[in-house]
Amino acid sequence: MRSIFSRLFEQPPLTPARVRWAYVVAIATDLVQLILGPFGWVFADQALDVAAMILISRALGFHVMLLPTFALEFLPFTDMLPTWTGCVAVVVAMRRRQELATPPAPGPVIDIQP
Repeated sequence: MRSIFSRLFEQPPLTPARVRWAYVVAIATDLVQLILGPFGWVFADQALDVAAMILISRALGFHVMLLPTFALEFLPFTDMLPTWTGCVAVVVAMRRRQELATPPAPGPVIDIQP
């Protein structure tokens, strides 16, 4: 039986739909935070950041780059920067590079005899 932590940290396959969903969440979060301004509303920016981290983690799998992005959002005026969008771009690039470097799993050997 897998533990809850192993399920939290497993990386789902990087499909185009998952990448699009992560970008939609990141861009929407950055856009709403830009519209709210540098001071935002009470706890609205923090709620957006928590939701963005959870949704992006569910789409792409947890990645350590999400933590500094999440922490950076709590500094004044940094929520005006497109940090979530940049983070998704970096995570997607790193995951694609990782997938290319990993050799494919060998398939079953089929012995065909004439």
